[in-house]
Amino acid sequence: MLKYARVNNLAGWTAFFIAFITYLLTIEETASFWDPGEFIAVAYKLQVPHPPGAPFFLLIYRMFSFLALGDGLEIAYWMNVGSALLSAFTILFLFWTITLLGRKLLLKKSEEPNQEQIYTLIGAGFIGALAYTFTDSFWFSAVEAEVYAMSSFFTAIVIWAFLKWDIIKDPQEENKYMIFIAYLVGLSIGVHLLNLVTLPALALVVYFKKYKNHTLKGGIIAFLLGGVALVVINNFIIPGLPSIAGSLEIFFVNSLGLPFGSGIIFFSIVFLGGLIFAVIHSHKKEKVILNTILICFSFILIGYSSYALIVIRANAEPVINENDPKDIISFVSYLKREQYGYRPLMQGQYFTADIIDQVEGDPVYAKGEDKYEVVDYQLENIYDPEKTTILPRIYSTQERHKQIYRSKLGLREGQDPTFFDNIYFMFDHQLGHMYWRYFMWNFSGRESDFSNAPYLSIWNTITTEFPNYIKENKGHNNYFMLPLILGLIGMFFQAKHDPESFWLTLMLFLMMGVVLVLYLNSPPVEPRERDYIYVGSFYAFAIWIGFSVMAISNQLRKLKKGMVMAGVYAALITLPVPILMATENWNDHDRSDRYFSVDSARNFLASCAPNAILFTGGDNDTFPLWYVQEVEGFRTDVRVIVLSYFDTDWYVKQMARPVNESAALDFTLDFDNFKKGTNDVLYVTDRIESLPLVEYLKLLKNNSDLLKLTSSRSSSNINTVPSRILTLPVNTENVEKFGIVPQQFKDLQIPNINIRIKGNYVTKGNLMLLDLIATNNWERPIYFNNTSLATIGFDMSDHVVMEGLTYRLLPIQKPDNQDELINTDLAYKNVTEKFAFRGMDNPDNYFDDEFRRFTSNHRSVLNSIAIALLDEQDKERAEDIMRLSLEKLPGEAIPYDLASGQAVPVLFELGMDDEALDIIDQMSKRSVEMLDFYQETGRAMDREAQISMQMLNYFVPQLREQGYKEKADQIQQDYERIFGAAAGTPQIQRR
Repeated sequence: MLKYARVNNLAGWTAFFIAFITYLLTIEETASFWDPGEFIAVAYKLQVPHPPGAPFFLLIYRMFSFLALGDGLEIAYWMNVGSALLSAFTILFLFWTITLLGRKLLLKKSEEPNQEQIYTLIGAGFIGALAYTFTDSFWFSAVEAEVYAMSSFFTAIVIWAFLKWDIIKDPQEENKYMIFIAYLVGLSIGVHLLNLVTLPALALVVYFKKYKNHTLKGGIIAFLLGGVALVVINNFIIPGLPSIAGSLEIFFVNSLGLPFGSGIIFFSIVFLGGLIFAVIHSHKKEKVILNTILICFSFILIGYSSYALIVIRANAEPVINENDPKDIISFVSYLKREQYGYRPLMQGQYFTADIIDQVEGDPVYAKGEDKYEVVDYQLENIYDPEKTTILPRIYSTQERHKQIYRSKLGLREGQDPTFFDNIYFMFDHQLGHMYWRYFMWNFSGRESDFSNAPYLSIWNTITTEFPNYIKENKGHNNYFMLPLILGLIGMFFQAKHDPESFWLTLMLFLMMGVVLVLYLNSPPVEPRERDYIYVGSFYAFAIWIGFSVMAISNQLRKLKKGMVMAGVYAALITLPVPILMATENWNDHDRSDRYFSVDSARNFLASCAPNAILFTGGDNDTFPLWYVQEVEGFRTDVRVIVLSYFDTDWYVKQMARPVNESAALDFTLDFDNFKKGTNDVLYVTDRIESLPLVEYLKLLKNNSDLLKLTSSRSSSNINTVPSRILTLPVNTENVEKFGIVPQQFKDLQIPNINIRIKGNYVTKGNLMLLDLIATNNWERPIYFNNTSLATIGFDMSDHVVMEGLTYRLLPIQKPDNQDELINTDLAYKNVTEKFAFRGMDNPDNYFDDEFRRFTSNHRSVLNSIAIALLDEQDKERAEDIMRLSLEKLPGEAIPYDLASGQAVPVLFELGMDDEALDIIDQMSKRSVEMLDFYQETGRAMDREAQISMQMLNYFVPQLREQGYKEKADQIQQDYERIFGAAAGTPQIQRR
C-alpha cells in the first residue's frame, strides 16, 4: 500500500529538482541588466541599495557569494544560483500547496487518501508545479539575483504554512505554526512586501477552520480583518514604529536638550518593556489568544529587525550608500520611499488639473551639529477641485505622460477628460495592458519580446500570418491557450466541489493581481515590462492548473467506475502542456554565455582616462558599472556619478570623500549651500548678459543678497542665476601641464567656455555639476555618457570629444560644420584593445531588448569612429573598425538595426559592398515584412515601424549611387506599394 506522506514528499522533491536543474542550466552567468547589478554589488559588500532596501536578501545572498571561493568573476554566478535555488523551493511549496488543497476537496474528513486519490493528488501537484516552473515571468526572475525570486519563496512558504496549520488539530501545535508564520512574514519584510498582500486572503483559512457555520458576512469580516493585519504591518510596524521613535527623538533632543539618540533609547525601553510585560502578563493570566497575538507580533519584529543592517552599514559609509540612512530621520524617509514621489489612490487630480495653491505640510528634519534642524517643509499641491476625481487613474502631470493619456483616450489638446475616460484607462491600460496582457503571456502565449508585445490567442494564431521577424524571434511563444484552458477547468472544478478553498484561491489570485494593479496605479509608460510584479497572481492560477488534473480524473472515473489509474491518466493527458511551455520558453530564458551587460559596463569604464570622473544616467547606465567596480574590481579609479542623484545633498557629500582608488572630488560650495531645502532650484532671471561661473559660485557660497529673488511685497531667500550664460576662463597652464588637448584639436582650443543654460531654472544637481567643472580646473578628466550628456541642463556638446563610449570635456569649441569631435587615435585604441564583446557573435545566445539596445549603441559608436577616420583619409583603420563591428556584433546573432543601416554608406565608401548589401538585404526584407504586417493588421506605427519606413527610403539613393539600380527599384516598389507613390519620409542623415 502506498504511503501518502512518503509519496507526497518524494514527488514534491522531484518537482523541486526538475525546477532547480532547469534554472541552473539557464542561469545568467554574470550580473543582468537592471537591478541585479546593483543588488549583487551591495550584497557582496553589504552596502545600502535603493529604498526601501532588502537587508535580509543582502545577508542571504552574501552567503551565496562565499561559494565563489574568492573568485570575483564567480560571485554573480553564485548569487544567481541563490535565486535558482529559492525559486525551486517555491515550486516545492507550490506542489505541497496543491496537494493540501486537493486533500480538502477529495477528503471531507481526515482519513488517509486511497491509492486512486494518491495518484490524483500527486498528478495534480506535479502538473501545477511544473506549469508554474516554466511560466514566462517566474522563470525570468528565477535565473537572476533580484528580490523577486526570494519574495516568491516567502509567499509560497507562507501560503503552504497556513494550509499546513489548517490541518493541525492540537491547539498548541497550531500556535507554534502561527508563530512560525509570523516570523516568516517578518523576515519577508526585509526582502519584498508581496508576501503581505496574501494576508487578507489567508485570513479566510483561519475563519473556515475556527468557525463552523460559514456565511458570506463572516467571510467578508475575516477578509477585512486580514486587511487590518496587512495595514498594521505595512503602515504601523514598517514605517510607523520608526516614525514614532523619530518624533520622540526630535522632542528629546530639540525640546529637552538631551543628547542624540536619547529619544530612540527611551522609545526602545518603553516599547520593548511594554511588549515583554504584555507577553508575560497574558501568559500568567492564561489569555491564550492575546498571548499568541503578542508573540506573533514579537516574531514579526524579530524578522523585521534585519533592517538594522541598513542603518549599521550606512554609518560605515560604504561606496554605495543610497539615501545615506544613518539616523532615525533619514531611515524613516528611506523606508517610506519618499524620493519616488506620490501616486494618488482614492482621491486625486486629473492630468489637466492646475495647481491653485500649495499648503506647507510637516517639517523635514535633518541632523545638525547639536539638534535636528528644519531644512524644508513638505508641500501639498492643491488642485482645482473641478478637475479631481475618486479613484484617479490619469493623474500624472508630466508632459510626456499627458501626451500618452491624450493619445490613448483620443482627447484633443486642451480637452478635459471625464470620469469615463478615467475608468476606461484603468480597464484598458492598467488592468488590460499592464496585467491581463502579462497574464496571457504566461498562460496563452506571447507574440515576441519586443516592447509592448501583445499576447497570443488561438484566434490570432489561426487568423494571423506572422512575418518571419516575429516567428523567428526567440520570445515568440505559443501555448495555444492550453495552460489557460486547464486553469479554467481547475477553477470551475474547485468552485463546484470545494467552494471555501475556491474563495481562498480566488482571493489570492485577485489580491496579488488585480488589487495590486489598482494599488500601484501605474503611470501610462514604464521603463520596462513589469510582468514580474504579478507572479503571485500567476502562482495562484497555477494551483487551478493542478486542479485540472483532478477535474479530468473525476470525468474519467465517471466514464469507468473504479478506475484506479484515473489520476495517472489525467496527469499524462495534461503533461504535454508544461512540456510545451518548457519547449517554447527555453530559448528565450536560457541566459547562459551572456556577458554583454557586464562587458558594456567595462567598455564604458575602459573609455575613460585614469582617475576620471564619469557621469551616467540611471539603472542600466549605472548598475552594471557599480557591479564591475565593486565585485570584479575593474577600473575602481573612475568615479561614477549618477547625474540624477546629484540633486541630493547626501550624494554630493559622498562624492567629497575618497572611495576605492578614486580621490575625493573638490567643490567650491559648502554643505550649507547644497543641503536639503537649500538651492534646490535656482531661477534664471536674465538680468545681465553673462556672468563668470567662478564669481557666481563665490557669491552663492557667501549667500549674497545680489542673488536673491525679491518681489515688491517681500524679500525671499531663494537664490537666482542672474544670467543665462556662465563663462568659465580656461586655466591654460593646467591644460598645457596635463596635456589634455590632443594635437589634432589644438587649433580648436579656446580661452573661455560659455555655458548656456537651457531652461528657466538650474537644479541642484546641475549647480553641483557646474561647481565640479569649475573647481576641478582640468585636473581630473571629466566624462559623460550619451544619456547624461543629453539630460544636463546646459549644452556642453560643443566642448566634448568622443574617446570611445564616453565624451570627454575639453577646453575646445566644436566647429559648426561637424556633428561631433572624435579623438580617433584614442578611440581606435580603446575599441580594438580594451573593449569586450564576449558571446555577442553567437546566434544561439538569447539577446533581449536591452541587449539589442546596447548593441545598437556600440554599433553607432563604431560607425562614428569609422566616419572620423575616413575624414582623416585613414581607410585602413576605418575598415578595421567596421570589420570589428560586423564580426563582433553580426546580424546573425543580433539583427541589424538603425545603427547598422547608418553604416551602409560607410561600408560602400570603404569598398565593402558585399557587407553593405547584406545589411540592406536583411533589413529591407524585415522592414517590408513588418510594414506589410502592420498594414494588414491595422497595428499603429510604433518606433520600430517608423525606423523600418525610414530605412527603406534611406537605402534607395544609396543603392542607386553605387549602381545597384535593380535592387533600388525593388525596394522603391515595395515602399510605394505599402505607402503609395506620393509617400515620402525624411531620410536619416549620415552622422
